[in-house]
Amino acid sequence: MSAEVRRMFASIAGRYDAANEVLSLGVHNGWRREAVRLARVGPGDRVLDCATGTGDLALQFHNARSKVIGTDFCEEMLEPARRKARGAVEFAVADAMQLPFSTATFDVSSIAFGIRNVDDPVRCLREMARVVKSGGRVVVLEFGQPRGAFGALFRAYSRGVMPIVGGLLTGNRAAYEYLPRTAARFPAGEKFLALMREADCFDSVAAHPLTFGTAFIYIGIRK
Repeated sequence: MSAEVRRMFASIAGRYDAANEVLSLGVHNGWRREAVRLARVGPGDRVLDCATGTGDLALQFHNARSKVIGTDFCEEMLEPARRKARGAVEFAVADAMQLPFSTATFDVSSIAFGIRNVDDPVRCLREMARVVKSGGRVVVLEFGQPRGAFGALFRAYSRGVMPIVGGLLTGNRAAYEYLPRTAARFPAGEKFLALMREADCFDSVAAHPLTFGTAFIYIGIRK
């Protein structure tokens, strides 16, 4: 990932959670809970959460009694994650495209709202699959592009409201212009499933739309 993107996340790390809660009206918490449910983790399962940010998805996996490691390329984003986890989750700095873990180490690997920021999503999928055991799951939670009247409303909100409110809450309006822009351009639904198939790591792939297609949970079963 570029140094510029890393600096952007570092600049908003301290207010990232507050901005997420306000801008999503709390809906993102339910999306993460659904991702954990679809991951089908059991007590003691090992989970690697990539691009963990401030650790929200990692903590949801911990609540499901999994053993969780959260990684992120931005040290500043991990500081609030460690405070929230209070030692319950291990966190480390790592790039999702070059994970410092042995092959077939985890039962599940996950990434929430991070894969659109990597330089090569297919390479990232392959690396996430590499560290997962055969039959395990790769779980991706990412924004979609909803259609129809709701889609038009969502786009207007993303382009007009998010930069203003996000800028006021974090002091970095440019970050909240960048984030919706990357979400709008990133492959969603069947187009993202095509990337998962291109990665050639999975026996099966599936997409689960959330909130009229505002987000998707993608599940890949490791070969």
